[in-house]
Amino acid sequence: MDRITDAFTWPVRDPEWPVKVLIIGLTLLIPIAGAINGLGWMIATLDRLRAGEERLAPANLGYLGRGIHLFAVQLVYSLAVALVALLIYLPAVLIEVGQSRGEANAGLILFSLFLNLLAFGVTTIGSLLLTFATPPIVLATDRGGIRGGLAVREIVKRSRANPTNTLIAGLMLIAAGFISSIGVIVCLVGVLFTAAYALAVQAWVYRSFESGSNTGSETGS
Repeated sequence: MDRITDAFTWPVRDPEWPVKVLIIGLTLLIPIAGAINGLGWMIATLDRLRAGEERLAPANLGYLGRGIHLFAVQLVYSLAVALVALLIYLPAVLIEVGQSRGEANAGLILFSLFLNLLAFGVTTIGSLLLTFATPPIVLATDRGGIRGGLAVREIVKRSRANPTNTLIAGLMLIAAGFISSIGVIVCLVGVLFTAAYALAVQAWVYRSFESGSNTGSETGS
């Protein structure tokens, strides 16, 4: 993934970028539908990058159809991580409740603490793994819909095909997430602006990952 800094600077090459980013940021205020539309706008922007056009997609509410599949796929993966963590965390809660009703058992208390830590670890590691797997998940969903995005074996295969590419893309997505949260410092307007800007950065990351993966495949063939 070359020209890494371009991920954070390319959106401003579009003369209309402030207006587009602000409009998409405002649409993100709409519960659920705003997030879905934002994902669709990001994919439409990815299409423009694929075509060699460094301009953001028009900003409107016309991307719900393009974003719904990716939203559903991301929701499934997030719920899967949450479910695993919950299955570990619930026994800890039950043990703590049981110990609070009678004479405490030091061994059980320590075991409940271990389960709490394990649940936290599963959540943290699972979230990180999802972040690093996001580029192949997004590309697979864009190509094959929900079924393609949930093809775990293919997702893992593509992630492992070029570990360096996957690592860099994941770190850049973490940076994009940080940019998205910076807006909290300058209140609501900042959040709207940085959240939409982060989507544009993500589009570049996915396109760069896609190009690097294709190059790696061609080299290996």
